[in-house]
Amino acid sequence: MKVLKFGGSSVASAERMNSVSEIVKSKLRKDKRLIVVVSAMGGLTDQLLDCSTLAQQGNKSYSKKIDEMFERHTEAVLQLSGETGLQRLLPTMQEKTDNLRDLMHGVFLVHELSPRVQDCIVSYGELMSSLILSDFMNHSGVECKWVDSRNVLRTNSDFSAAKVDFKTTNANIKKLLRGKAKLFLMGGFIASNEDGVTTTLGRGGSDYTAAIMASGAGADELEIWTDVNGVLTADPRKVSKAFTLDSMTYEEALEMSHFGAKVIHPPTIQPVLESNIPLRI
Repeated sequence: MKVLKFGGSSVASAERMNSVSEIVKSKLRKDKRLIVVVSAMGGLTDQLLDCSTLAQQGNKSYSKKIDEMFERHTEAVLQLSGETGLQRLLPTMQEKTDNLRDLMHGVFLVHELSPRVQDCIVSYGELMSSLILSDFMNHSGVECKWVDSRNVLRTNSDFSAAKVDFKTTNANIKKLLRGKAKLFLMGGFIASNEDGVTTTLGRGGSDYTAAIMASGAGADELEIWTDVNGVLTADPRKVSKAFTLDSMTYEEALEMSHFGAKVIHPPTIQPVLESNIPLRI
């Protein structure tokens, strides 16, 4: 069992999603089971936050931005469709967008944006990207089980930076894995409290989701796929001779993160550190 995590840049377009699909297919030839965790399409979380701020300010332009987000997702669906029948997802994308629009309209009317409502708003990014990729995998001939992360990851009610209830979450992971599916695909970053209300895990939340799933599943390895070649000795934009490290300890990774390395966030690797699970970038 391996857990693979793909960030926003990896699912930013239909072309990128197709590449992720090919990577997952190749992994399935070697590994019996996989859990795949994906972020929202690149930049979408920030767009959702900007949109909710506009609504809170009473600025009607939030509605146009929702239209743009809907078009981006439907364009990805149409480009991936071909003859696979993926277009059946379009009504689902419309339903999610309508729900999002209703939420935003409520914020617009009362000029109030609570952390609870904001968590619900930003959750739509991961929900929609994971639904698209999961359906594409299925219609590409790879049986894939879509997982609503909110049914697995249980947290407290500290909205926007919720604390994980590991006892309940690990029990939910074990229950999920009792099924016969070989490939599970889910959105990162999002969870729910004991009342089923949507929460989010904060900065680095998708990586954290992947680490939690890896630890709870007793995975052989956690792979984080990103747009840089692993962990470098320095920021290549500032140090021309920076090079990729072959390996490092968890403690070294934590120290580098503390001093500014952005490829790994400290909370992300805590679950796999404690479970002694290798992390590959």
